[in-house]
Amino acid sequence: MNDGTHDMAIHSQDRIVAPRQPSRQTPLSMAGLLKPLRRGVWRYLSDRDILIAAFVTVVVFVGTLGLVYVAHVINVWGLARRSPIAGGHRRALLIFGRRLVDDLPEADFTERLARGRENVLAGAADRVLLLGGTSGGSVSEAEAGRRWLVAAGWPVDVPMTLEQLSIDSLENLRHARELLRPSGEGGLPAVWLVTSRYHLARCLYLARRLGFDASPIAAEPRLALSGRYVVRMLMEAGYLMWIDIGMRWAALTGNRRMAARIS
Repeated sequence: MNDGTHDMAIHSQDRIVAPRQPSRQTPLSMAGLLKPLRRGVWRYLSDRDILIAAFVTVVVFVGTLGLVYVAHVINVWGLARRSPIAGGHRRALLIFGRRLVDDLPEADFTERLARGRENVLAGAADRVLLLGGTSGGSVSEAEAGRRWLVAAGWPVDVPMTLEQLSIDSLENLRHARELLRPSGEGGLPAVWLVTSRYHLARCLYLARRLGFDASPIAAEPRLALSGRYVVRMLMEAGYLMWIDIGMRWAALTGNRRMAARIS
């Protein structure tokens, strides 16, 4: 996997990580039916370790009569409900991208960008990383976010770095770690994670597994439990259960290869 530390371009005052060059695709691979399988957890389903984790998760789910899933739902919902919208002191601020619509940020992404900008203007960030690679359009999520923030008004004294290599939350954070610790040595700075409330629990779990001193900032002013939002949180609880049980299984069995996926 390209760690994104050697292929960079400087544009104005922003530090931009160049996106992957698009590979040649067959008509079938570009079919609308298959596009969702190229992103998120679905693209890992051919991996043996991931499938083992999925099998163990199903066994634990059945063995606990679903209580393990309920525990993760409570965790996702609790963090979504209580997370603040403002950082208390200056840290690096990471804004998570989301799939674009016609090369523009959609509603969830716009809320994340607006919340990040609000915290920057309030003095809660000494630098900002925009996270997100190309998700089917002609520009990356990070670049679309940069354009939105510049148009909204961006303070010139706060550096903005674009991470454009990732296509899921784990890759977002891995590449952010390399950008915040370019030499590969030394400690990481404390960070704020800015994303939608339903997404916070998974991002926080992954960030802490990767060694970040991370705290959440919620994009939305408050938790509004619409039908769409409930579905999103239930899905996130499932993803988080899968990841958490997989990591516990790796620790229990001494599977270093599996554990190294999120470390």
